[in-house]
Amino acid sequence: MKPKLSNRFIAICLGLFVAFLWSTSWVLIKFGLEDIPAISFAGLRYGVATLCLLPFLVKKENFECIRNLNKKDWSGLILLGVLWYAVSQGAQFLGLKVLPAMTVSLLLNMTPLIVSMLGVVLLHEKPTKLQWIGMAINLTGVGLYFFPSAFENAQIAGIVAVLIGVFSNAFSSILGRGINRTKKIPVMVVTTISMGIGSILLLITGAIFQGIPAISLKSWGIILWLAILNTAIAFNLWNFSLRTITAMESSLINSTMLIQIALLAFFILGEKLSPQQWIGMAFAAFGVVLVQLRLNTEKGHADR
Repeated sequence: MKPKLSNRFIAICLGLFVAFLWSTSWVLIKFGLEDIPAISFAGLRYGVATLCLLPFLVKKENFECIRNLNKKDWSGLILLGVLWYAVSQGAQFLGLKVLPAMTVSLLLNMTPLIVSMLGVVLLHEKPTKLQWIGMAINLTGVGLYFFPSAFENAQIAGIVAVLIGVFSNAFSSILGRGINRTKKIPVMVVTTISMGIGSILLLITGAIFQGIPAISLKSWGIILWLAILNTAIAFNLWNFSLRTITAMESSLINSTMLIQIALLAFFILGEKLSPQQWIGMAFAAFGVVLVQLRLNTEKGHADR
């Protein structure tokens, strides 16, 4: 008789699979940006994903929850949609337009550091000594990665956009944790409404500033893959795994994305790093792991 796999082992495998799917998103986005304007691309991805999640809102408990949302609840969901999807994801797509995937990934992985610092002020969560050490190691790695570097104007603009996304990402993480830890609003409601609001804003902004693009069949395939598999399905698999694995385990699994993205970008996109940059990447990844060891990561709205 074959030994039965434990629920924890299955959950960890699912989590690693989702982290891999989210890592492949970066490669697919780089290919899609060859044909689709960045803001419109982000809007289409999350707009289609929202359509995929809408049927789940007709469940009685979700529908009743939406009917009972007050002004404060709606304000929080709208702000979450603006920060997490419209600003954070829009900035990520803009950054990927002009920067290597490795660079954007490294910058965005500074989010836990900002979240930890904001948590001190907004959530009264005091960082541990281990987290302070992790912050120092991460910043050392980022410094090694970028020193010495010379950037073109477009790349500088891309870095600025990504850094704006990092701070927006951090604020939305704090906001999302504040909304989700009350357990008043189901995760599916939080995600679908905030994602829908953010995607509408992205689509409107893209249409105004970048025009309405002519999208090829190949690009539609990338959009549908990202929206259905890497967002809607991956989100549900991730939340299923969170029923079993601990916050620390989910943080460690999520931290593997930095190295996965680097490897995928190296082998598929041909992005190359110097030995110093690889060392800097390793330091940054290890620092993020230390910072996240105590962060209670709420992934209810974390799509990649």
